[in-house]
Amino acid sequence: MIKVGEYNVLKVLREVEFGFYLDDGAEGILLPKRFVPAGLAVGDDLNVFIYHDSEGRLIATTQHPKGVVGDIVKMKAITVTNQGAFLDWGLMKDIFVPKSKQVSGMRQGAEYLVKIYIDEQTGRVAATEKIEPFLSNEQLTVAENDSVDLIVYRRTDIGYLVIINNVHTGVLHFNEIYQNIGVGDKMKGFIKTIRPENKIDVVVGKQGYERVEDEASKIFRLLNENNGYLPYHDKSNPEEIYDFFGMSKKSFKMAVGSLFKQQKITLAKTGIKLLES
Repeated sequence: MIKVGEYNVLKVLREVEFGFYLDDGAEGILLPKRFVPAGLAVGDDLNVFIYHDSEGRLIATTQHPKGVVGDIVKMKAITVTNQGAFLDWGLMKDIFVPKSKQVSGMRQGAEYLVKIYIDEQTGRVAATEKIEPFLSNEQLTVAENDSVDLIVYRRTDIGYLVIINNVHTGVLHFNEIYQNIGVGDKMKGFIKTIRPENKIDVVVGKQGYERVEDEASKIFRLLNENNGYLPYHDKSNPEEIYDFFGMSKKSFKMAVGSLFKQQKITLAKTGIKLLES
């Protein structure tokens, strides 16, 4: 069964002057010549993305869209009409956002966070800016300390509301942010706390020992790139540490401690130095 708006592995049925037809259990789906990979032959299996062309016909492509059905992605509005807006999907055809699926109207050239879905009436792939009906914390599929995918949704008074694994919402508090972020940014994180009423707090990056190892590796690399010395230590200003390393002072001290225990660095009043091997 063909899954529209997703990748499908299909067998090549026959070659024609303008491309190849792929097996859909019926007459076949056209893969236009411009998207045919070199060496493709009848009988081969090929991974393609399936969507409707401007005339409503199913078409296959080896291009990679910016998102598939179910994904939440940020895309730029290319054309705005009275009926809706067309966003740059990364394909020959733009994706449509009906006016009824927009929050406050879209402007050409602006970027919007949308969810990709299948329109029930037309069966075509479309997008909606009204994401919240698709999100729920009523029945959680995550637990504390789980690694998760995060998408920045919007800024709040206490931090950023983020989308967790495309299904839940959580809060990334300001005191846990050590990098510049904006709406639509995607990042890895983990569940820090699940509070009453399934309210979730998240943190960006890895947790525990893995997090320390990553940051220790970064400091070690920066030492090598700066002749084995960096003028930062446990008395340094937290803002200076963040500006240079992109991490909190607490994370910096933990990573430095890890490198010191591994006998890779020595500590001085004015900074940290690599130990000569």
